[in-house]
Amino acid sequence: MGIQLKLKELVKNLPIVEWAADPELEIGGVCYDSRLVKPGDLFVAVKGFSSDGHRFIPKALELGAAAVLCQEPPEQPCPYLRTEDCRLGLALVSREFFGDPAGEMCLIGFTGTNGKTTSSYIMKHLLESALDAKVGLIGTNGNMIGDEYIYSERTTPESYELHRLFRQMAEAGCTHVVMEVSSHSLTLERVAGLHFNVAVFTNLTQDHLDFHGSMEAYAQAKKKLFSMCDMGCFNLDDPWAETMMEGAPCRIRTFSADRNDADLTAKDIRLSADRVRFAAVSKEGICLTKLGIPGMFSVHNALGVLSAGMALGLSLEKCAEALASASGVKGRVEVVPTDGEYSILIDYAHTPDALENVLKTLKSVTPGRLVVLFGCGGDRDRGKRPIMGQIAAQNADFCIITSDNPRTEDPEEIIREILPGVKNSRTPYKVIPDRPTAIAWAIDKSRPGDVILLAGKGHEDYQVVGHEKRHMDEREIVAAHLEKRKAARQGAPDKR
Repeated sequence: MGIQLKLKELVKNLPIVEWAADPELEIGGVCYDSRLVKPGDLFVAVKGFSSDGHRFIPKALELGAAAVLCQEPPEQPCPYLRTEDCRLGLALVSREFFGDPAGEMCLIGFTGTNGKTTSSYIMKHLLESALDAKVGLIGTNGNMIGDEYIYSERTTPESYELHRLFRQMAEAGCTHVVMEVSSHSLTLERVAGLHFNVAVFTNLTQDHLDFHGSMEAYAQAKKKLFSMCDMGCFNLDDPWAETMMEGAPCRIRTFSADRNDADLTAKDIRLSADRVRFAAVSKEGICLTKLGIPGMFSVHNALGVLSAGMALGLSLEKCAEALASASGVKGRVEVVPTDGEYSILIDYAHTPDALENVLKTLKSVTPGRLVVLFGCGGDRDRGKRPIMGQIAAQNADFCIITSDNPRTEDPEEIIREILPGVKNSRTPYKVIPDRPTAIAWAIDKSRPGDVILLAGKGHEDYQVVGHEKRHMDEREIVAAHLEKRKAARQGAPDKR
């Protein structure tokens, strides 16, 4: 990129506990992966969960690092600076290196267990429709610069990649950026140094307790976002809203579908198979609103987006008009073509609350049986496994328990931890550990009027087995099995 900054400029906002480098040193890049270091870079030695960046300082120096930012003095002589937290250091020097591009744009952040992705896409559409703006998006499904899609591994990228992406967005003419802000990114300082114009709290339900340890710690991680914004919009229908709002230094707006004391409320709610409709009521007035995504959770998502739009100075009427033309999101109650009088939907629901919400939504519009196929991720919160089983059994007519992303765990052991929740009910179930086989079985056993929900994978087109990411797209699995059935009916040989 041809950027050159003096070391003192790069770390001007970072608390340094020891200087052992020339402040006038010219730095040509920032890097935290020793394998990617280029001559003239500042190498940031980040302490990770599986490895410590301090171990790779010799490799970084060998490749030409001009200086090292670290928490502990390097074992070999070199120019270095010490700070107390290199994760925070990486975020702040990355911001300076790219010239604080986020500060050139309007930032809107969504945090919560569920609803972040859908809300972010709707918010992007609202800004584009209401303001004719070019909008960047950062989240679980990937990143976008206007209409350009950029694949991403994480909901919120590491801070260096995040600021590089902000710079790309600013140079492409984006005036607004909509972000999903994960609890991991807040805890691990990936978003440190950012300031949001508006932040929205969707909800908080059990997830990521393998990382945070408790719901209280999980909530405190999310709450951090509201010390980084001008205006916070809070879902009063969630029991954790009061915790989120308590002591928040930002201005506060509230929304609710159940309470009358919120700044924005939904009245006369009407749910149908393909949309939600309600009257949005605020001090500004009343506006009929509709969103083409079914389910009560869509009412809450819509209210959060409307609140954010109004916090940015848009009228309720303008926001509601934009909302009416918003469409669904890949992997969120996504309809997949079938070969008969039954339906298949794909949804990312991988938490107890998300699974319950989508099952209750589908149950109300399913003429036949509601069949749910699901699993739980390996190396993640084990406590939710029997809860997921119980919710599936309570809200579906038939359960198929299979594998999700087993990672380094035995898929059958994960299933054994799900089963106690299922066995306590009278709902029939089937265990098929191999997910493609389970999907094929569900299709073959379908009846007219059935709705088959493939839960947990959503937008993902892969399965993580061990440390390997294997291609697995449920849309392709369904299409291939339907083609096989068609060939069998026609008496043609199976070309697979």
